[in-house]
Amino acid sequence: MQGILGSKMAMEKDKLLDWISKLVARKKVGALLLSVVFLAMFIFALLVGKEGVTANNMALSSPQSSQTFGEQTKNTASSPNILGVNPNMVLPPPLIAAVSLGYTLSPDHPGSNFTLPIPQFDKKKFNRLCNLPVCYLPVEKAIAMMPKVPSHSPVLKKLTYIYEQNLYRKTEFGGSDFGGYPTLKQRVDSYDIKESISVHCGFVIGVKPGTNTGFDIEDDDLRDMEQCGGVVVASAIFGNFEEINQPRYISEYSMKTVCFYMFVDEETEAYMKASVALGGSKKNGLWRIVVVHNLPYEDPWRNGRIPKLLLHRIFPNARFSLWIDGKLQLIRDPYQILERFLWRTNATVAISIHYERFDVYVEAEANKAGKKYNKALINFQIEFYIREGLTPYTLEKIPITSDVPEACVIIKEHIRISNLITCLWYNEVDRFTPRDQLSFSIVRNKIREKTEYTINMFLDCERRNFVVQVDILCYAEFFLYIQNHFQLKRSEILSCIILVLYLSRCAFFR
Repeated sequence: MQGILGSKMAMEKDKLLDWISKLVARKKVGALLLSVVFLAMFIFALLVGKEGVTANNMALSSPQSSQTFGEQTKNTASSPNILGVNPNMVLPPPLIAAVSLGYTLSPDHPGSNFTLPIPQFDKKKFNRLCNLPVCYLPVEKAIAMMPKVPSHSPVLKKLTYIYEQNLYRKTEFGGSDFGGYPTLKQRVDSYDIKESISVHCGFVIGVKPGTNTGFDIEDDDLRDMEQCGGVVVASAIFGNFEEINQPRYISEYSMKTVCFYMFVDEETEAYMKASVALGGSKKNGLWRIVVVHNLPYEDPWRNGRIPKLLLHRIFPNARFSLWIDGKLQLIRDPYQILERFLWRTNATVAISIHYERFDVYVEAEANKAGKKYNKALINFQIEFYIREGLTPYTLEKIPITSDVPEACVIIKEHIRISNLITCLWYNEVDRFTPRDQLSFSIVRNKIREKTEYTINMFLDCERRNFVVQVDILCYAEFFLYIQNHFQLKRSEILSCIILVLYLSRCAFFR
């Protein structure tokens, strides 16, 4: 009897899933009915289920900060400092004569012997859904490790930027009114690292970056940006392509001392005002919203490369910066990230390697296949680099672990050598294509030849431990939520995942 009942129940379940699948194909009708079913399941789970999804399985928990975003906006000036550090402390000015020599962790620390594995050229095994220990220090200890003085810049003692009152547009190819038109000889000279060097680095037609230079910023914003003398977290949304993602798991100390800046264009500003996401305070959660006027390029990708690579020019007094692409959400305290990827490794630039491609040639083919940019211009750029000595990536290049960065996150100390690197990287983007992953290795290699300077390239799964793409995070949390509450197999919750795709930006989990 039990066998007959079990068989009937299985048949009913199959019929139900088949019915759901047919409805999904009917677009609006299917979407409406699926959403109704999902809402019923969600409400039922809230009433009789366990507690909501935790972030433990996603490595998102933060014992240092249990505040929700709504609590972060409260006035905490009178609240006790949970980290034992004075939040109003003014960072000491950098000492020119002294440099940071780095440090080592104690032998008993779990991260003291942490090393990266040698990359394996297997897309199915390398860097996909990996679960490596990142070994962050607690926030208060990470803050204590912040260097008191700048790091050393090899060879380079003076770095200045070219300003052209009368723009000279005669060059072999490439360039722009914003970045200038350096000749190929000037390009070669810019890689010849000496004690004193002057290079193009955007903003060439104005004395002060952001004032009548293209990529113009209002005076009150520029004044506030000049006051950022410690850590800057920056992102940008141009063309209204993304929605603003609020940082999560940020310590109280970081809320008070770190500058969070989001750059938007006028189109994105108009959308934010229409959706009541931006008021007169120029604040959206933790983000200070800066509206950029007179964008120098029609291509939003090129415009996005300006704050991404030239933060040191618009935050002239900042010591450290963390750039994250607009599609990503920060889920780790900035001081923990800086300690882990810069201070502990005695690096001044850190960037994650691509999750499956190591070779610039392969990356170029992927860009062409994905129609990311004009194929002829990509071919021209790669052929030019080949003539300069670019070779395919092999394990013989170890300790260089990749020639292709993921490039959605850049962690940087603002010193002369790292500022030069991002200037020269930007110049390649301005001269060739805006696909910055294609030009990264040529800049790194040329700088390394002259100075033996290295960039910390860490695994992309380590990057995904502190920034995530919001939609992917929401779908993963929903997957675990349904599985835990209804004890369903993975194949049986496929239809439930489809439901999420119809919801607006994972509203239940943001």
